[in-house]
This record gives sequence, structure tokens and C-alpha cells, in this order.
Amino acid sequence: MRAVIFDWRGTLVLTPTFRGWVTEALRRLGRDTSTAADVIAAIDVGRLDAPGVDADATLHRETYYGAFADAGLDDELADALYEVESDPAFNPFAVDAAATLNALHDNGIRIAVLSDIHFDVRPAFDGLPVDSFVLSFEHGVVKPDPAIFRIALDELGTSPDETLMVGDRATHDGAGVNVGLPTLLVPPLRDVGDARLHLVTNLMVANGSKR
Repeated sequence: MRAVIFDWRGTLVLTPTFRGWVTEALRRLGRDTSTAADVIAAIDVGRLDAPGVDADATLHRETYYGAFADAGLDDELADALYEVESDPAFNPFAVDAAATLNALHDNGIRIAVLSDIHFDVRPAFDGLPVDSFVLSFEHGVVKPDPAIFRIALDELGTSPDETLMVGDRATHDGAGVNVGLPTLLVPPLRDVGDARLHLVTNLMVANGSKR
């Protein structure tokens, strides 16, 4: 095995909860964070996961702001909510993420990050060894479409049988098997202190994957 493709949210970083997202937006505005539940109740959160939103940054923004407007939120709060949703720093890394990426890199293993996302996550990886970022909004395609996995393979310059896909959702990340990718599914990250990524180094490093 010569390469690993990592999912981002839920695998390498903690996915923000709705309460955490709204609370942070209120905090940044200096507003009463105890009103977070009321804000969440006003938003039709089902609309935020509309098909295709992560394949098109403009559609994503229009979808979110439309939901905010229909919820009766003021412009300042709408802007703060979207700022938090699009802030890579608000997605903290798992405790073992950096060590895992560095261990793979030190053993000559190429690394890609593949994410269904509407903004650039590269700044969050400053100082960490990642060879390629495949972000859905830059390619107009999202998981589980086989095309996005093939893009990642092309950018890594590796074949499916020498590349491991690592993610937390069988429906999305698990679709890598449809293009021939061996796939490791880990439990979704619930706390940054949860260490699960040693499973990757056990497979890729302990078994002599260095070439």
C-alpha cells in the first residue's frame, strides 16, 4: 500500500453539533448563548443538507441564507452562523490526527484528504503533511459518486489496490469500494480525545507499507 485517502469531518476532525454551531455564532456576536435552542428550533435544519449543496459553494450559501431568512433570523446572526459553518478552525482535530499523518508521511506513504465541503480546508492543515486535497466544491461532485474517488487517485498517482480509503460513513466513504479501494471505516469522532487513527498506522506502517 502506497497511499491513504482520509475523509475530513467525522474522521480527522470533530463535526460541529447544531448547538455548538449556533452557540459559537451567538458568542462571537456577544449575544445571549442561552437562546441557542430557540434559534435551532426556528431553522428548518433539513434544508441545510439539500442534495448538491457541497458540490457548489454558491448553492450552499444560497441554501443556508434562504433557511436563515425563512427562520426570521436577522442579517447579523445569519452572517455569523455562516461564518462559523465555513470556519475550518471550528473543526478541531482528533488527538491522534497529527501523529498519524506524520507517521504515514515519515514512512513514505502519500496522503490525500477527500471531503464533501463547501470551503477550503487547507489552512487547517498548516504544517501537516498532505499531498493532495480533493474538495467537493472544487470539482462539482460529492461522495458517494465514484468520480470523486477517481479524482483523488489521479492526484495521488496511485491505483485503487495500493490505496486505503479511511472514513466514518459507510454510505459515503464506504463507496470507495465501488472503484476498488480497500476501505477502513472508523467510528465517527464524538470527542477530540477519542483515539481511533492508530488503526490506520497499524495497517499501513506496522505491516511494512513503506516503499
